Amino acid sequence: MCRVGSRCAASRRRFLKQALAAGAAFAAPAIVRGRNLNEKLNIAGVGVGGRGAANLKGVSGENITALCDVSEAALDRAQSEYPLARRFVDLRELFEHPQLFDAVVVSTCEHTHAIATMRALKLGKHVYCEKPLTHNIWEARQVRLAAARSGVATQMGTQVHASENYRRIVELVRAQAIGPVREVHAWVSRAWGWQSPEDAQRYGDIVSVQQRPSEPMPVPSGLHWDLWLGPAPQRPFHNVYVPGPKWYRWWDFGNGTMSDLGSHVNDLPFWALELRAPRSVEASGPPPHPEIAPASMQVVYEFGPRGDLPPVTLTWYQGVNKPEIWKSGGIPQWENGVLFVGEHGLLLADYNRHVLLPEEKFKDFQRPEPSIPPSLGHYAEWIHACKTGEPTTCHFEYAGWLTEANHLGNVAYRTGKRLEWDADSMRAVNAPEADAYISREYRPGWELV
Repeated sequence: MCRVGSRCAASRRRFLKQALAAGAAFAAPAIVRGRNLNEKLNIAGVGVGGRGAANLKGVSGENITALCDVSEAALDRAQSEYPLARRFVDLRELFEHPQLFDAVVVSTCEHTHAIATMRALKLGKHVYCEKPLTHNIWEARQVRLAAARSGVATQMGTQVHASENYRRIVELVRAQAIGPVREVHAWVSRAWGWQSPEDAQRYGDIVSVQQRPSEPMPVPSGLHWDLWLGPAPQRPFHNVYVPGPKWYRWWDFGNGTMSDLGSHVNDLPFWALELRAPRSVEASGPPPHPEIAPASMQVVYEFGPRGDLPPVTLTWYQGVNKPEIWKSGGIPQWENGVLFVGEHGLLLADYNRHVLLPEEKFKDFQRPEPSIPPSLGHYAEWIHACKTGEPTTCHFEYAGWLTEANHLGNVAYRTGKRLEWDADSMRAVNAPEADAYISREYRPGWELV
């Protein structure tokens, strides 16, 4: 094995400046940049069951020319929708036929996201990758840098980023509707992962497991189990891993709720407050299990000043963990949410709604005029970018930093220490033991190319 080492107006100007910079950084290759907008792209789907089927439907106005999945059943279903597409079971073989496609939609399990994405980027292919972008911090850094070098159109699958609700929230924060923000709380109530059998039943977990199974099970017909494992260490098949998303609690294959739903929920403060790399990270929860991510935990991130924006503390909660102000009834007890704490008030938000608090104080508040352009749609943005070189909103430059931060929360949890983070070197300067969780070992033949 090998180891890898006015404010509102200012905000609008900043947004437009970033959009223009992104457009320059992510300009499409000349072969596609001159393409007629009515000419269809040839797209390969890598992972075509579950989320993969939904993602392919999102781009089905183009030509779906190749399908790849480790499940023959998933391939059969996909081929019934796209009968002219060539089928593969090994993604490495797919990338030996680059003439088949201009762009790739990656919807595999988390531990093979970067394996497929890096191959596509090295071939100069546009990439849409489901969240989280990668399996670990090192992979996120490599993918982000490779995307910048390749000049192709990229998008991570954080679909809610395209919503009008998120745009209005970002505008309120940047217009200082609640004053400068130095504190944010983000929470999700999903409790999937390591917990007692009783808690798994109480909180609706999709599978209850506390240890790696000792007895193997027969591999289902049509499932290429060794290919499903990909870069992960060999282990016998068991139905506590598949079908998905049961796999996402196992450290070898995923990173639990933190990296999964964190891609959606932490996206909002990252966007609104222009966050990037934290200075320090500290996590708390049950004792770390060597193989299974926790159902419930919380993480405190400390970010430094960003231009004229003050330092900010972002606290993440999952499962049964919630902010104190939520538990005391100081805010509406939404199941999932993001709470921005400003000097002059609060802004409570989730995917589809938001409210300024206290409501009586803000009843006559005049909202800023919309300044962030509407999205074409999360998939449509990416298709448009492939054909024109215009920027997407969740390109890998942005998504890479978000993914690194989410993974860093798990690194702090597994290390059991407050981490002083040096983003340039990708190291916790006070905790060399964290290195073990920043990258992974790859089975021979599955290295990141």
